[in-house]
Amino acid sequence: MEKNKHLGLRIDSETHSKLTSLADYEGRSINGEVLYLIRQAIREHEKIHGEIRTGEITDKQI
Repeated sequence: MEKNKHLGLRIDSETHSKLTSLADYEGRSINGEVLYLIRQAIREHEKIHGEIRTGEITDKQI
């Protein structure tokens, strides 16, 4: 099984504070909230543009 990937993220103090409050409200850790928001953004993108296929080079990546 593939290991989880690590993503370092730099954010300003105000955004971090608001993210912490949002995560607390939703009953999630900050990491869990960030993953939730990322997955939500991916779902919304795929609704409009179709499935994102991984492992392929797209024109935008060249």
